Amino acid sequence: MEYKKVNQEIFNSVNENIQKLTELFPSAIKDGELDIDALKEELGEFKEVGKEKFELTWAGKQGAKKAAGEDIIGRTLKYIHGDSKNPETTDNIYIEGDNLEVLKALKENYYNSIKMIYIDPPYNTGNDFVYNDKFSEKAIKAEINEGDVSDSGERYIINQKSTNRFHANWLNMMYPRLKVARELLKEDGLIFISIDENEHANLKVICDEIFKENNFICELIWQNKKGGGNDSTYIAVEHEYILCYAKNRDAVSEFYEMYSDEYLKRYKEEDEVSKFYWDTFKRKSGKQYYPIECPDGQILDKDEDGNPISWLRSEKRFKSDLESGDIRFVDMGDRWSVQFKQRLPKGKKPRSIFTTNTVIDDKGTTSSGSNDVYDLFSKEVFSNPKPVELLEYLLGFAVDQDEIVLDFFSGSGSLAEAIFKLNEKDNAKRKFILVQLKEDLDIMLSKTPANKRLPIENAISVLDELGKAHYITEIAKERIRKAGDKVISDNEDDTKNLDIGFKVFTTADTNIRWTKEALEGGQLDYDESMLSDKDALDFIPGFTDIDVVYEVMLRQRDIPLSSKIEKLESIGDRTYMFADSFVVSLEEKVTEEMVEALAAIEPLPIKFIFRDSAFEDDIELKDTTFRKLQALIERNTGEKKKAYTVEFI
Repeated sequence: MEYKKVNQEIFNSVNENIQKLTELFPSAIKDGELDIDALKEELGEFKEVGKEKFELTWAGKQGAKKAAGEDIIGRTLKYIHGDSKNPETTDNIYIEGDNLEVLKALKENYYNSIKMIYIDPPYNTGNDFVYNDKFSEKAIKAEINEGDVSDSGERYIINQKSTNRFHANWLNMMYPRLKVARELLKEDGLIFISIDENEHANLKVICDEIFKENNFICELIWQNKKGGGNDSTYIAVEHEYILCYAKNRDAVSEFYEMYSDEYLKRYKEEDEVSKFYWDTFKRKSGKQYYPIECPDGQILDKDEDGNPISWLRSEKRFKSDLESGDIRFVDMGDRWSVQFKQRLPKGKKPRSIFTTNTVIDDKGTTSSGSNDVYDLFSKEVFSNPKPVELLEYLLGFAVDQDEIVLDFFSGSGSLAEAIFKLNEKDNAKRKFILVQLKEDLDIMLSKTPANKRLPIENAISVLDELGKAHYITEIAKERIRKAGDKVISDNEDDTKNLDIGFKVFTTADTNIRWTKEALEGGQLDYDESMLSDKDALDFIPGFTDIDVVYEVMLRQRDIPLSSKIEKLESIGDRTYMFADSFVVSLEEKVTEEMVEALAAIEPLPIKFIFRDSAFEDDIELKDTTFRKLQALIERNTGEKKKAYTVEFI
């Protein structure tokens, strides 16, 4: 039996792309490397036409492309139970950390799994934070390299307009994030990006490059302000843009707006097909003229004035509807009324310019976004958060009832509240993953003009009352908790199954000593004496078993981080199962009794993961153990060569 180590890498887009190219163009891959000339020939290009081509380029673009493909070695996501809400039942995730690092960490778990991404990135106005992507280096080293990391190790900078790389800094931040995010989208997935005019043009071009121009869906214009503007030099700008791209436009269904509660009131009845109300089949004018026989034999073909009656639909359709029960006759005493089921339409096509004369009356403004938060805290704690109404609108025509939505610039957490409210309205189970950098509010306060400090000061005061550290993520998590509770309190009778919880994770250093070589020069130098202390041999000081289990989970394709982890106490003190299919044994020794218990698990797990040190590098012991495991599984299941795999950490 060949034994496989758990892959240390979480994210390796280069290897994956090479594998895809090998499948498509085997002659273009030679000795594991890409032969560009051979690939061009495969694509029908046998002669270099010219070096110039249409594209947007800037200082650092090649570095941004490289950053998108770099692996994240030695990093993980650490579960924070104490910050989580309803962790045993929720499917929602909140992650604190640099979003590029997080997107890469999520690559295995959510590859091709996200239905919609919504982001509201820094707009690059000259005072917005731009992320520093040296997350894999120590702060002091990054500081030497870039000169833009603070003494406290903050990973963001203010991209001031005075710098000669003003636009380049922003593009270098956005490009790798969008490129990695695309890999997480489902084939029919969509991304919506809020932006203003400062980087609107550049964003459109890089999205055309990353998502491809033919996957552009639309550009929505949202009126984010109403009134004011007297201090504007030329034009009072009252709008922002929302760019929408698909991963594969051909796979995307049609868009329909959700209807307002007022519109839905008339559709009081419902059958196995849809909601409907009974409407008259007779029309004052039209082209469908034919006699209809009533239950008592009366023929309806002329009205009270002797004119031919026009019906809504053709005679053939009438007979079909009558047979299916979609037509009824109502005795009005002196006459018969023919009625049909007027079914609730799919919806109205969304409009590219948001106005108030649509099915949904109001999409919100930046002011109403602030009011959303004010209602929860009784004070302003975020500056210009996106309104919940806007996000509900986008979710309503873009996301089905059981899909995952991702926001990796989640800020105040408006998306979470929008999902809570929308799920309550249509009894759905949409899920969210929110990602936000752990920005220090004290540092932010010191860099903010005096006339704009009030929201930050209010947030700090709220966190002081809660005994929480001064980070934007702490106030956002509290907003999400309050928003969920408010939805429940406002709709007590209809929220029994509403998921208002979320599991919290944060980026952290690995818990696992992946190789002996990795020990050298690390936190604890490798020594033969460590063989007697297997935890010190295998794991980093400060680890917990659950930390290790989640780190293993990050390396499993299509297993969400919300998956339940169960301790298998009948097998051992340190054996766990997640997603009902993966067993992770951190026992220091594998016994015969343990092997028998593992083989008896029903249904049989698809993977068993053990500590290498539990076998003390004894290949013979591994062979004996797993031959017995296989024999026991065959005996218990009655099947030979039952499919499962074994890996080691």
